[in-house]
Amino acid sequence: MARVVVFGSFNVDLMARAEHMPVPGETVYATMFRQSAGGKGFNQAVAAHKAGAEVTTIVKLGRDAMANMALEVMRRLHMPQDRVLYHPTASTGTALITVDNITGQNAIVIVPGANDTFTADDVARVADVLDGASHLLLQLEVNQQANEMLARIAKKKGVKVIINTAPYRPVSEEFLNGAYLVTPNEVEVEEMTGVAVTDLYSADRASAVLLRQGVQNVLITLGSRGVYLNADGKSQIIPAHVVRAVDTTGAGDCFNGGLLAALAEGKTLPQACVFANALAALAVQKIGAADAAPTREEVEAFLMEI
Repeated sequence: MARVVVFGSFNVDLMARAEHMPVPGETVYATMFRQSAGGKGFNQAVAAHKAGAEVTTIVKLGRDAMANMALEVMRRLHMPQDRVLYHPTASTGTALITVDNITGQNAIVIVPGANDTFTADDVARVADVLDGASHLLLQLEVNQQANEMLARIAKKKGVKVIINTAPYRPVSEEFLNGAYLVTPNEVEVEEMTGVAVTDLYSADRASAVLLRQGVQNVLITLGSRGVYLNADGKSQIIPAHVVRAVDTTGAGDCFNGGLLAALAEGKTLPQACVFANALAALAVQKIGAADAAPTREEVEAFLMEI
């Protein structure tokens, strides 16, 4: 299996579950509170690692007590910590999450902290990890200048760049040009292309916009409907696995981490989507984000049963 790199955010997730989401001006009582390790980059790295990939994780933390949550998880899972960076004064990132007990849907407010402080020197310090790596997975939960710098270096080194365009913010065409794969959801792809994705035809239209911007392959996550994939000139919808969702907080991150792990071991993109769908289906049946990522054994057992 090839080595892969995840560059992104770490947040401490402060999650409360309630009988319904509060509307503006409303106070609701929570039925549960939980504090756990999260952040899109960290979640995806953990998911890929637990799915069997050899992952180098690059995150940036504050010099505070909350940073210990990242280090404790990495120690417990035997994940290398040599590329963890620190900011002397910024706080470790935080996410405030409300989850609806009935639907499992969530609403999230992010306080980026150290995630927004990656510098050119930071990127230069970690760029050597791309040597010999097969894929680099990025998200948009860190300052975009750092993403663009590292993506540029990766492309020059022949590393396949995967961009998970979440949480969405406008990005340059240069950033997308030459990317091996982009993985927006329905909302993000409409923001990127102006095309509302409701079926295979509209997904093809949205995909065409991204392909014209230089992206090599397009994957659009469609929630319970599965994923749309346009790879090697062929488009298809790969169905999701039908399960009862308890908490959707980490589903997209588990999907992207599982996709990365599958590609690292040489699976084709359609095969990787099936594998990643299984990770997401297992993740939504548990509470949490990184904590909900399934092990390789759990994924293989799930795929054997369907």
